[in-house]
Amino acid sequence: MKSIKKIAMIISFEGFMDEEYFVPAQNFIAVGFEIVTVSTSLGTAVAFYGGEVEVDILIENLNVKDFDAVVFVGGNGSVKHLNDEQFHNVAKETINNNKILAAICFAPSILAKAGVLVGKKATVWSNPMDKTTIKILKENSAEYIEAEVVSDGNIITANGPEAAEEFAKEIIKKLNV
Repeated sequence: MKSIKKIAMIISFEGFMDEEYFVPAQNFIAVGFEIVTVSTSLGTAVAFYGGEVEVDILIENLNVKDFDAVVFVGGNGSVKHLNDEQFHNVAKETINNNKILAAICFAPSILAKAGVLVGKKATVWSNPMDKTTIKILKENSAEYIEAEVVSDGNIITANGPEAAEEFAKEIIKKLNV
């Protein structure tokens, strides 16, 4: 019998992007995966557009070995975690344990700062007026690819809310191999 896949979804406690959490979560649940929501505080986390979700585990208590995949959700709130050592350590631990590591929107910048995108193809949110995120990827030796979703080995990145569905499907495909 196949074991149920477990996914840790890491969000900022305030200001995570609604679609980047809820769309993948719905897709994961629809295929029978278990979701655990992780953040820096317990209680009700509030998304950028007002969506709410209960946090299950504090990031400092997250044991990556208990999960098949770790997903970093983007949005304005994720910006404050760009240089967060706990977030970086989770990203490194995920790779070191040969788990699926995924990030959407601004969150691939966190992975780049953690040093896990060196030599990897990745995408990230940007806009014509602000290419800071692309610069962060390049400065940290990632190969920026202009695409909605990019998969390179165990790392999956996506460039924003419009890519949430495709991002979820890519993670599901990787986990069901």
